[in-house]
Amino acid sequence: MQRQPDHQPLIKRLLLATALMFGFGFALVPLYDVFCDLTGINGKTSTMAATADNAVVDGKRTVTIEFLARPNADMPWLFAPQTQKIVVHPGEIKLVYYEAQNPTANTMTGQAVPSVSPGQAALYFNKMECFCFNQQVLTAGQKLLMPLQFYVDPALPEQFSTITLSYTLYDMTKHAPAETVAALIPTGGNDE
Repeated sequence: MQRQPDHQPLIKRLLLATALMFGFGFALVPLYDVFCDLTGINGKTSTMAATADNAVVDGKRTVTIEFLARPNADMPWLFAPQTQKIVVHPGEIKLVYYEAQNPTANTMTGQAVPSVSPGQAALYFNKMECFCFNQQVLTAGQKLLMPLQFYVDPALPEQFSTITLSYTLYDMTKHAPAETVAALIPTGGNDE
């Protein structure tokens, strides 16, 4: 009589391999985010305000900064930069404005998400003040001027002479609690 082979060790190894692949699949997203943060790939900029304490202006070099904006397909707001393009010296602090308008009859909450192209230049584009750091709440028909204060790090490699900063505006109204929205409604200042 032939003895049947023992498949238990093989089954255990296959189950372990399956569990490890499943865990690796979940780990890919955070690993990808860390990789993008370290390398600047994917054009992600920092979500924290930068400081210009040690920035030294490189007056011998210029970089063209292009500004783009678009609302997401589900966002009815009007959203555009006031300036389409500027030329800066690396290390020079600049202030530009984006304008948003809520043409609807309802109070809405928006969140702008930035992207820099080429992606590697995101490591050198430093936002000191940005409307993208916070959600923006606009009442029906309200317009708002939103500041962006930034500088380009003088360590930007010479190969980059143009940087494009693009914002996509998303509707966050359904995700913002009513009491938070009430606290965020502008009461003056930059609104028109």
